[in-house]
Amino acid sequence: MENRLSVSVENYLKAIHHLGGDQRLVAPVEIAAELGVRAPSVTGMLKRLANAGWIEYEPGAGAKLSAEGLAAARRVIRRHRLVELFLTNVLGLDWSEVDTEAEALEHAISPRLEQALAAYLGEPLEDPHGHLIPMGDGTIPERKLCELSELRPGQSAVIREVRDDDPRRLRHWQAHGLIPGACVTVRHFQPLDDLFEIDVSGKVVRLGSEGLAGLRGERL
Repeated sequence: MENRLSVSVENYLKAIHHLGGDQRLVAPVEIAAELGVRAPSVTGMLKRLANAGWIEYEPGAGAKLSAEGLAAARRVIRRHRLVELFLTNVLGLDWSEVDTEAEALEHAISPRLEQALAAYLGEPLEDPHGHLIPMGDGTIPERKLCELSELRPGQSAVIREVRDDDPRRLRHWQAHGLIPGACVTVRHFQPLDDLFEIDVSGKVVRLGSEGLAGLRGERL
């Protein structure tokens, strides 16, 4: 039987993972910004997480997930993304609404319910925003993606995942067809104006690099 972690601990582990803490030391100031908390409170929590074995902590440098912490973080991420998919595919919620709902529900789901959700959804590989869902054993397949703002005229990519923390941005992208699976080609780029003219499945869209921030794709 899995020992349930507190919501706070799960949020910290997930935040560290999101910031790349499965591979590198993440600075406390980065974690504070990610969670929207004060830096002094982060330092205290990191010490507690280190004492419990969830992270490797170097004062003044940052924190990296331990093997146990990595597994725990990915369990939370798996539940979050399964819930998002259930809310969109089964309950019909818009993809711009499900992140906040999943944030609350991810902490309440038992391992048994997690397994039932995965089975009901057909053991899915991706959430509604294209993010990979960790497997039951915590592994995540590797894939090489680029930011769409890195593309230049004549280059193309298939959108694979989109940032999901801004509902207005998600609705804006959806209106322009900038969703996972869409093929995009950069037609023109004006560096001085920071303006991209891109073809999105036959439709011309004009956006700046900020408007493309959070869209990641696989180069063709």
